[in-house]
Order: sequence, then C-alpha cells, then structure tokens
Amino acid sequence: MRRYRTLSIIAFVILVLDQASKLYVDANFRLHETVPVIRDFFHLTYVRNKGAAFGILADNAVRIPFFITVSILAMFGILWYIKRLRDDQKLAFFSLSLIFSGALGNLIDRIRLGEVIDFLDVFWQRHHWPAFNVADSAITVGVTLLFIEMWREDRNKSTENSTNKHKESES
Repeated sequence: MRRYRTLSIIAFVILVLDQASKLYVDANFRLHETVPVIRDFFHLTYVRNKGAAFGILADNAVRIPFFITVSILAMFGILWYIKRLRDDQKLAFFSLSLIFSGALGNLIDRIRLGEVIDFLDVFWQRHHWPAFNVADSAITVGVTLLFIEMWREDRNKSTENSTNKHKESES
C-alpha cells in the first residue's frame, strides 16, 4: 500500500507540472509561436501532436482510441509490475512511477483534446529534436533509469553467478 501512496505522490507532482505547463502554453501562446529561452538551442514552441512520439500515426483514423487504449493498458501493466517489485528495487519503482505519470499526463490531453500539447523545443544548428512536454520528459527519464536498473540487476546477477562458480570450483 505504501508503494501506491508514493506512486500517487509522484504522479500528482508530475501531473500538476505537466498539466499546468500545458495550460499555460495553451492560454498564452498562439499555435506555432516560438519564444527563445536559450537562443539557437532551446525555445518554447507551441505545437499540437496528434500522433505518438515523432508524430507516429498522426493521420490514422483510429489513433485516438488506439492511444487511449494503449495508455490505459500500459498504466495497468505498470501497476501490476510495481506490486511485484522487491523492496530493494527502489530505482525500478521510481522509474515506473515516472513512466506511469507521463502516460497519465498525455492520456489526459488525448481524452480532453484528441492530441497532445508539446512546447519544449531543443535543437542545435540543423539538428532539431521534435517538441515535447513534461509528461514526455518523465517517460524518457523513467525509461532511461529503468534501463540503468536492468543493467545493474544483470551485472549483479553475473557477479553472483561468477562468485558462486568460483566457490564451487574451490570445493
């Protein structure tokens, strides 16, 4: 139960940051308006994304029901997986909480608007990353931390197996 309380707190914080920033941009920017924050590197640019990451499936007729269904299934999957984590898997828990929170933030946009508000615009010279939002950032950080945790778990298992084989050969 403590895990779900912590998940709720993390989700609340991410959701407030995500939805408040999107509401601010929607109320104060014209669509496609750009405001430089760090000239030639980081701008606030108001865009709407009808698709998934990088606009995938943006023009598909079933995109809204598809993305809503996938988001809900992913969130239930995360809740199921969190329940099965060991107590020492704190990084995995935090990672999954970030992914859950980001999925929830974008799900709200899809239900409310049929698309997602993006506004964080990072680029360098001709290399331009697609605009994103706080929810996308939470998902990206969560997935990155989850990969790190999986790598650490795998490394620890390899070390344990190596140690056990060494002990067996000494016997």
